[in-house]
Amino acid sequence: MPEGDTVFRTAASLHDALAGRVITRFDIRVPGSATADLRGETVTEVVPRGKHLLLRAGAATLHSHLKMEGEWHVYPAGGRWRRPGHTARAIVGNDRSDAVGFDLAMVEVLPTADEGRIVGHLGPDPLGPDWDPAEAARRVAADDRPVHVALLDQRNIAGLGNVYANEVLFVRGIRPDALATAVDVVGLVETAARMIRTNRDRPRRVFTGDARPGRGMWVYGREGKACRRCGTLVRAGALGANPLAERHVFWCPVCQR
Repeated sequence: MPEGDTVFRTAASLHDALAGRVITRFDIRVPGSATADLRGETVTEVVPRGKHLLLRAGAATLHSHLKMEGEWHVYPAGGRWRRPGHTARAIVGNDRSDAVGFDLAMVEVLPTADEGRIVGHLGPDPLGPDWDPAEAARRVAADDRPVHVALLDQRNIAGLGNVYANEVLFVRGIRPDALATAVDVVGLVETAARMIRTNRDRPRRVFTGDARPGRGMWVYGREGKACRRCGTLVRAGALGANPLAERHVFWCPVCQR
């Protein structure tokens, strides 16, 4: 499930392949930006912002969002793709590499000066150079919804997704349906930032300290299994800002009160 750590690694891979090189192939296969052409421009950088990717070249930015199924792959120039061609939504190539975005939920080419329109609403990013934990805590504390919902709101903290929300709430001993206004948000934000920073360079997320397959999660996806701390069966439910945005929640009824 792509979250801020996945986007961070993807941005680093794209930056290594594209930054400082002239674009020789540029193909955007979505309405609205299909006629954009950045060939001849030099890629300045590829940076993450929460769950968003920003590829900057010249005075333009290629913005993309992975959502649930999106992926960016890097291949040798002209190399064979590992995914079907009809799923490609964006292609950026140079004399050495081709970067191909498959099943991207959001793709847009826009002036770099207008990036605020797509990422200006985001809260502090724990993987960003301007991370502000005090501001993140202030935003979460001001949210009068369940804390699980507050953590997923990208306007509060950018980059956290459902896996992190479930795991950090377990570690902090907080039920997902507790109100954000009634919990220790400072400790919660600090733990969330530490978790995602620890995992940002790992191919597989680990929250328990045990990197063996199937042992890295405390509660996420473990409904009906014994809590790794107390042995009580992990429970599951759904929470969301509205019925159409509900996400799966997992918790231990003993460890999280």
